[in-house]
Amino acid sequence: EPNVGVVAVPDRRLDWLADLYHPKKRTPAAIEFVDIAGLVRGASKGEGLGNKFLANIRECDAVVHVVRCFVDGDVVHVDGGVDPARDMETVNVELILADMEALDRRIEKTKKMLKADKKYQEELDFFARVRKELDAGKPARAVRCTEDEAALLSTVSLLTAKPVIYAANMSDGDFKGGVENNGFFRTVREAAAAEGAAVLPICAETEAEIAGMEPDEKKLFLADMGLEESGLDRLIRACYGLLGLISFLTAGEDEARAWTIRKGTKAPQAAGKIHTDFERGFIRAEIVAFDDLKRCGTMAAAREKGLVRSEGKDYMMRDGDVALFRFNV
Repeated sequence: EPNVGVVAVPDRRLDWLADLYHPKKRTPAAIEFVDIAGLVRGASKGEGLGNKFLANIRECDAVVHVVRCFVDGDVVHVDGGVDPARDMETVNVELILADMEALDRRIEKTKKMLKADKKYQEELDFFARVRKELDAGKPARAVRCTEDEAALLSTVSLLTAKPVIYAANMSDGDFKGGVENNGFFRTVREAAAAEGAAVLPICAETEAEIAGMEPDEKKLFLADMGLEESGLDRLIRACYGLLGLISFLTAGEDEARAWTIRKGTKAPQAAGKIHTDFERGFIRAEIVAFDDLKRCGTMAAAREKGLVRSEGKDYMMRDGDVALFRFNV
């Protein structure tokens, strides 16, 4: 079974608000990681965990593919040697094969609908173009799409359409010596660039070491490696960016909290994240940018300087907005 871990999103803005208001409760935004067992060749045909593995990926919003980029005689590789390009291809081929089957079913369905209505010709042409790219070994996310085509593609739920981060797992020596000196890392970066994926260098061994450390001890340990934050924190930030997520903040005596929304979310829908009544009876949002609030020191001072804005239903929330929603139900 997949292991599920819910991890707090690091946010210094929330820390500052908690120091300002001394709330009874501090609630950071969270991101859920699902650790799925490794995939083997033939998974698309049922080998290994097969369809179960693919179903687990299908339920996720993005894929973090951990790729081995270190040599250690004590850690056996299933294929007998370290080759990140081969490992990446093994997974990608299986996902592409599974997508081909799913897309073929959709193409057949579209062909049947085309017989009754010619308007489905454009849809069929687009799916045929995506199928051609898959056949060439390219993931669906690499297919150039218009906004309408992207919306159409999302209805098929293709595995290779999901955004991907390759986590290049290196030794702690690689970090101290500079990740650019690791040839495996350079290989992963080149392959990822070709398929439109992101890359993040990590050291799982180091992450395991610092997991149980106190904050001050952890900070010193990372500084010794020339790092400002842990690989987990960097991964969380990368996932936020990959998924187009931002945070807005609320604060008071009861609770200081960070809320996760997608970029482009308007104020009423952001209010609905707190409670459905807030969205249903939305009147306005009182907004101050976090940086402005911090510079002023208090909400009262920010109001005096005219930095607290009254925004209506069409306001698009920004990352770091500190919000108070007015509503009436």
